[in-house]
Amino acid sequence: MIRFLFVTLFLATSLQPLSHAAIAAEPPAPAVIDGIAAIVNGEVITYSQVRSLTMPRERLLRTQFTGEELDKQVKAVRAEALQDLIDRQLIVQQFKKEELNLPGFFVEQRVSDIIRESFGGDRNAFIKTLQAQNYSLSEFKKSEFEKIVVAAMRGKNVKPNTIASPQKIEEYYRTHREEFTSKEEIHLRMIMVPSRALEGNAASQKSMAEEILSKLAGGADFERMAQMYSEDSTRDQGGDWGWVGRKTLAPELEKVAFNLPTKKVSRIVELGGNYYILRVDEKRGGSTKSLAEVRTDVEKKLLNEEARRLQENWLAGLRQKASIRTF
Repeated sequence: MIRFLFVTLFLATSLQPLSHAAIAAEPPAPAVIDGIAAIVNGEVITYSQVRSLTMPRERLLRTQFTGEELDKQVKAVRAEALQDLIDRQLIVQQFKKEELNLPGFFVEQRVSDIIRESFGGDRNAFIKTLQAQNYSLSEFKKSEFEKIVVAAMRGKNVKPNTIASPQKIEEYYRTHREEFTSKEEIHLRMIMVPSRALEGNAASQKSMAEEILSKLAGGADFERMAQMYSEDSTRDQGGDWGWVGRKTLAPELEKVAFNLPTKKVSRIVELGGNYYILRVDEKRGGSTKSLAEVRTDVEKKLLNEEARRLQENWLAGLRQKASIRTF
């Protein structure tokens, strides 16, 4: 006896309406020779089906990459799309294998909702938009049928926990504190006295750095000293490096800079034969949110990860039992 799988919930929560503007914006795909991309338990998936999924992404990639990197990116996108189609086919086949059934009025209602919500109730505009994409109404209905079935079957077979244990939440927070710590930055000024070792003046340059440090200790203006003596690209700005985050400076300079109290001048730092004097004008960031502040976000993240893991395990089981050939 055929059992019915009721999917009203998924119609309301899992599926997004077809966008008139999005479809209309896509020009018709050029005619190409089609072929078989995969066979899933005897069911064929064609290259045109793969391209229909990847076309928008491929257009974007062509504006971002060229040459070998473009080929690599396009290949990855097509492989991902093919896997999605294979998984969809496996889920639909499992739906039929379990002798489940989706009453036709669900799909008809879905189409009516799309026409009403995205086309102002104009069925002719909807049909013309499909035709502009070389897409028949029957193909569209088949696609919507599969979307409904996939959403329903995932809800039926993948049932993750709805509550994450306090221990897992606390463990995640403890091992991922950087996710909840704001970016640490300092507003840095720096004077750089270059080495003159090749000219035989290394000692005099160090003496100059020591003289500058002495003047700063005596109350000399740091910005003025930088304009007079520094020889890096920020000289004209009074040695102002602006806001600097970690991993920007050489490790030796970073250690000194990020440990300096604000408005304090550093010791002379010798690096690569050059001499540096630093001052931190301001600090920001570096604070970590408490567990209480992020508990809800951590729990949501853990539940989402659990749902993805369970879904992948379910799909892996379907793949293992299937006959899948890709070309």
